[in-house]
Amino acid sequence: MPEAVITAALRTPVGTAFKGTLRDTTAYDLAHHVVSAAASGLDPEQVDDVILGEGLYGGGVLARHAAITAGLTSVAGQACNRHCAAGQAAVQDAAASIRAGMDELVIAGGVNSASTSPKSRFRAGDEWVDPWNPPTHPDRPDAPNLDMSITVGWNAAVKAGVSREEMDAWALRSHRNAVRAIDEGRFKDEIVPIETPHGTFSVDEHPRRDTSMEKLAALKPLHPEIEGFSITAGNACGSNDGAAALVVASDGLAARQGLPVLGTVRSWASVGVDPAITGLAPTKAIPKALARAGLKPDDVEVFEINEAFASMCVATVGMLGLDPERVNVNGSGCSLGHPVAATGARMLVTLVHELRRRGGGIGVAAMCAGGGMGSATVIEVPAP
Repeated sequence: MPEAVITAALRTPVGTAFKGTLRDTTAYDLAHHVVSAAASGLDPEQVDDVILGEGLYGGGVLARHAAITAGLTSVAGQACNRHCAAGQAAVQDAAASIRAGMDELVIAGGVNSASTSPKSRFRAGDEWVDPWNPPTHPDRPDAPNLDMSITVGWNAAVKAGVSREEMDAWALRSHRNAVRAIDEGRFKDEIVPIETPHGTFSVDEHPRRDTSMEKLAALKPLHPEIEGFSITAGNACGSNDGAAALVVASDGLAARQGLPVLGTVRSWASVGVDPAITGLAPTKAIPKALARAGLKPDDVEVFEINEAFASMCVATVGMLGLDPERVNVNGSGCSLGHPVAATGARMLVTLVHELRRRGGGIGVAAMCAGGGMGSATVIEVPAP
């Protein structure tokens, strides 16, 4: 069975939706940018597929659009949607096809433009309904299908006993880690600057340098009508724009073409939990993915666990007994932001480069996804 190796891992900077630098850059532009960058130096005839995670766009296939604009006209393109885990699922699908011997080289990742996605709204009775935000599970009082602050953030906090102070402290740590990573140039090898109507964009703009426990504590809860509710805008992810792409190839093709092997996709797993505890899905996905690789948490050098809400990260670390110093060492959703369909791929890109910076090792990227889904991917990066 061929190994699925990563030969390139790139992303755009992450923008703050609606008011940031990517606010007028469409998902098509983002997709073109990262796919073109990933395809640079490759023989277009050897690219078997382009798979991109996408969401909330109401049809079409961004991957095919990007393939054409990137000069990969002979490549079909495939849309992939697993809500927040879409970008990660695209890479998993690429690795599966390569390990099965069906493909030898696939560009896979994810794209999200919250700023420019369709927002055609209509009134139904006394409520506004957004048809471009389809629910991922049946609506229930304990699991509202369009309010992730409850199904992901608050329910996880209640279930795991996570306090407001713990959430705010985790969010503050996230911002500090992201700012340090930016200042130390840790992202320079993974970011491909993009030209926008507002200038060249090359640095993640969502992390806040000036935040503090005092500022976070002063923010009002999102649902003050719920007793004890402590999810705020400060301990939740942002609304963001961005894209990421990885080149996944068979080890045989990489050797024949002299492509650099940045890492190997060892295993992956996706799980389902009750939608009311969506935020706890990584506690199921991580052990399952590690078991498939014959590994334990102690074998892992770095974990990337998406901070859809700080509470679910605190809960996952506590329930799995992980070393928090190995989790989100360069920030995550609370600081870098959460460009939904791109986040899973962005995490894998960052994980590859962070492990290379450390001299190699095992890494795990994991996340929950709307409707009670969770996904995790295990990669191994060789020593440079």
